[in-house]
Amino acid sequence: MTQTAITKSTRPSRYGMLGIYLNDHLAGATAGSELARRMARSHREREEAAILKRLAAEIAQDRTALLDIMTTLGIPVRAYKVGVAWIGEKAGRLKFNGRILSRSPVSDLEELELLRLGVEGKAAGWRTLRTLAGTDVRLDAERLDELISRASSQADQLEELRLHAANRIISQL
Repeated sequence: MTQTAITKSTRPSRYGMLGIYLNDHLAGATAGSELARRMARSHREREEAAILKRLAAEIAQDRTALLDIMTTLGIPVRAYKVGVAWIGEKAGRLKFNGRILSRSPVSDLEELELLRLGVEGKAAGWRTLRTLAGTDVRLDAERLDELISRASSQADQLEELRLHAANRIISQL
């Protein structure tokens, strides 16, 4: 077998590469959804609880939308990637935050920053799929536009929460 034949047979197809890409986004969506749910639970007594609860629900819905798109495109879910992301989010809770028995305000700030980064990544994924919708009739361009808009709104809300968390820390200095 020639080098060219080996390269062609081992290189992922167009949808193989898209499958890798979407499974990576699904892993991120899994971790993000878990983080958002946990943040909503841990802030029940705070003024931002309702916002975090709504954001957690939306982020979970966005993960479901991604799964629906993957099904529509015939892209199988790679359970090992989803599992590693789930475990990674749980392991991320075990960080040194300067406190032993309680949450640190720094944890709030870092988690909000991480969640915002995840939402920005999700928006980039939706924009990539929106580009593909121009040539793939299986993708609903209007639905992708809605998902892009919702991700933008989520990022804005998370930035507001992040600024409040940063101000809480600064006021303690």
